[in-house]
Amino acid sequence: MTYQEYPTGKACRLSRVYQTHNIFPSDCNMHGSLFGGRLLEYIDNAASISVSRHARLLCVTASIDAVNFIAPLYHTNSACVETFISGTGKTSLEVFCKVLGEKLETGERYLAATAFLTFVVVGEAGKELFVPPVYPESDEERLVCEGYEERRKARLAKREAEKAFQKQLSIDLPWS
Repeated sequence: MTYQEYPTGKACRLSRVYQTHNIFPSDCNMHGSLFGGRLLEYIDNAASISVSRHARLLCVTASIDAVNFIAPLYHTNSACVETFISGTGKTSLEVFCKVLGEKLETGERYLAATAFLTFVVVGEAGKELFVPPVYPESDEERLVCEGYEERRKARLAKREAEKAFQKQLSIDLPWS
């Protein structure tokens, strides 16, 4: 479906991505669980596809706003990464991510992680860009999308504090 068919925006489901990954020993730390950095790679990859499906514009990751590692993903498990757009600004998009682990021997599934990421549109100078709004349909989508404005305000406040902090950091060469 095209954006024109949704005059008030696009449904969350149109940006939904599912990626399932087998976890191999080479993906794991000394405890036999998936490296956090590898999981972040999976999350960012799936989120970027959700963003592309929604915006149909060139976008980049601006920040990983929150990651909650809830339960380990062991090398005998799989990781199912699910993402969808949970809020939009004029040129920004928030992506929600839910990671489910599955014990492949038993079929037991569990919540392993959640995350929120922000992407921004990268466009040509002088060209007007616009990200269509998003709307939820399911109960879970409504739950996630309802918190968007509060998360956005907190993210913007944190960004200003980070800018002030970054101005105080040294850029001198460490070996001189």
